[in-house]
Amino acid sequence: MSRQVTLRLGLDGAFATRRWENPDNIMRITRQVGFDVHEFCADSIDPFFMGDKEFQMSLAAEIKDAAARHGVFICDLYTGMATHRFHGLSHSHPAPRRRAFQWWCEAMDLALAMGTDRLGGHVDAVPVEVWEQPDEYQKAIARIYAQIRELAVIAKDKGMKALYIEQMYTPSEVPWTLPQTAEYLHAVNVENDGVPVYITVDVGHQAGQQYGMSGPDLDYLEWTRQFGAVSEVIHLQQTVPESSSHWPFTPEYNEIGKVEIEPFLAALEESHRRYSSNPLSEVIAPVDCNYLVLEVIPSSTKSETRLIEELTISGQYLHQFIPEKGLEFQV
Repeated sequence: MSRQVTLRLGLDGAFATRRWENPDNIMRITRQVGFDVHEFCADSIDPFFMGDKEFQMSLAAEIKDAAARHGVFICDLYTGMATHRFHGLSHSHPAPRRRAFQWWCEAMDLALAMGTDRLGGHVDAVPVEVWEQPDEYQKAIARIYAQIRELAVIAKDKGMKALYIEQMYTPSEVPWTLPQTAEYLHAVNVENDGVPVYITVDVGHQAGQQYGMSGPDLDYLEWTRQFGAVSEVIHLQQTVPESSSHWPFTPEYNEIGKVEIEPFLAALEESHRRYSSNPLSEVIAPVDCNYLVLEVIPSSTKSETRLIEELTISGQYLHQFIPEKGLEFQV
């Protein structure tokens, strides 16, 4: 039986971090630079660092209203840089693990209040002391799996529809290789009583050479072929092979960057067409829509004028391949 897949372009809210705080401005700029889908960055509404729950829920309501006012669809709430600074769910002590677990639960409430039923990212990093010991590393990973499975059930009870985990590029942020990602997705979705847990492929996260990453693990097209069909949100950035630079798609960066959109789209379509033969198809259904989210993280010294210009150019470039209303194909 054939199915239809829709591709939509979106913009990650990381561009606004430490720059704009007003939701109306964030949504206005999203439309101004050419996007009608937005991935809201949790650094702009963090459950632990931004006031109390009353303020946060009020802010989430403002975000929802601003998105509707500017004709923007919020596809998900995604972790920003703040949660990447902590070991969280991977900590050796249970107290920090419980606190990180609480972060996920409170972020679910904020996501729903702003009008989305998807939440993703990373709230963990396995300590070096642990991942240098293979047995302890496997125990830490098992704890992560157990917590994510529990969070999937809580998410379902709250009315969420999916959780996302992002593939990274060091042994500390699991998963970071192709085999480990397949293992992760199987472990958290097999006999899962909660929402599905998808991977988020980032086309710039194949940069773990310093940790021994090699071969297909370094190929963003192979990541897309293997996991694009179960990556409801895919992060787009321009970058070089040895770094996750989060550059825009402007002529100067496209000239030196590795990411090419046409081969990427071909790999994504192949992932969907061949998914029935993927072992993961036994535990998780493929997605019907891929949100291709531009994730530009500008330097602190880049002016707002130049940033908006680069986002606009990037939107124009990407829309050459994906129309504003999306691209559809049958598989």
